[in-house]
Amino acid sequence: MFDALPLTTLDDLLPFALVLARVAALFAAIPMFGSRIVPARVKMPLIFAMALVIFPIVRPVVIPAAGDAISLGLLVIRETLIGLTLSLLSQFIFAAVEFCGQQIGTQMGLSMASLFDPTTQANVPTMAMFQGALATLVFLALNVHHFFIGGIVESYQLIPLGAWHTSGELLKFLVDASSGIFIIAIKLSAPVAVALLATSVALGIVARSFPAMNVFMVSMPLNIGVGFLILGLSLPVFVRVLQGSFGGMVGQMRVLFRLLA
Repeated sequence: MFDALPLTTLDDLLPFALVLARVAALFAAIPMFGSRIVPARVKMPLIFAMALVIFPIVRPVVIPAAGDAISLGLLVIRETLIGLTLSLLSQFIFAAVEFCGQQIGTQMGLSMASLFDPTTQANVPTMAMFQGALATLVFLALNVHHFFIGGIVESYQLIPLGAWHTSGELLKFLVDASSGIFIIAIKLSAPVAVALLATSVALGIVARSFPAMNVFMVSMPLNIGVGFLILGLSLPVFVRVLQGSFGGMVGQMRVLFRLLA
């Protein structure tokens, strides 16, 4: 078609469309690039350009037979499911961060304060959005999105076109990976939760010692102040936990490729 493009003949259109489907599914589900905050006029050229860059590297040699529109549609769906399954690994971590923010907001007394989240099109607690924004910054600072781009290229070495399938081991792996949501959330919220628990115990002792004191009026601003203070002091712990979680995704990707192949 054009000498400057990797699409040299019309025969390259079908494999390029399948590569584009896998890349588009991955980028559409990654929390940062798949967010509705990013307009479609930015995402679509980015996805198309990424597919053009990846296609010469992973140019498929064997194309599954697709004699009719139904077979071609099923082939595109399978390629899309591969990208979506790969992106679930990051979705689990961001779900843990949001759950952590909800727990912290409830303990601090900020659970009633909510903001509109354009990513989920719903009202979420303020602390959940704050924690999600921090997690997104860590995601970009650690170049985790490079793992997914490299994972797409590596996936073609293990998962041929149209090879997506479900199995009992795959479902078990996804369930085990999703159970890590609660573990990561507990690790992230532990410093603030312990500090606020100690604050509540101290206020309970004060209430027993000074019955005339209005502990309720004191506890609200005190919990918020202590919560923000410990949250700021525990930011290195927050970053370290997310760094370990994002780093573990490389091994999870390889296991996922083996199960999908």
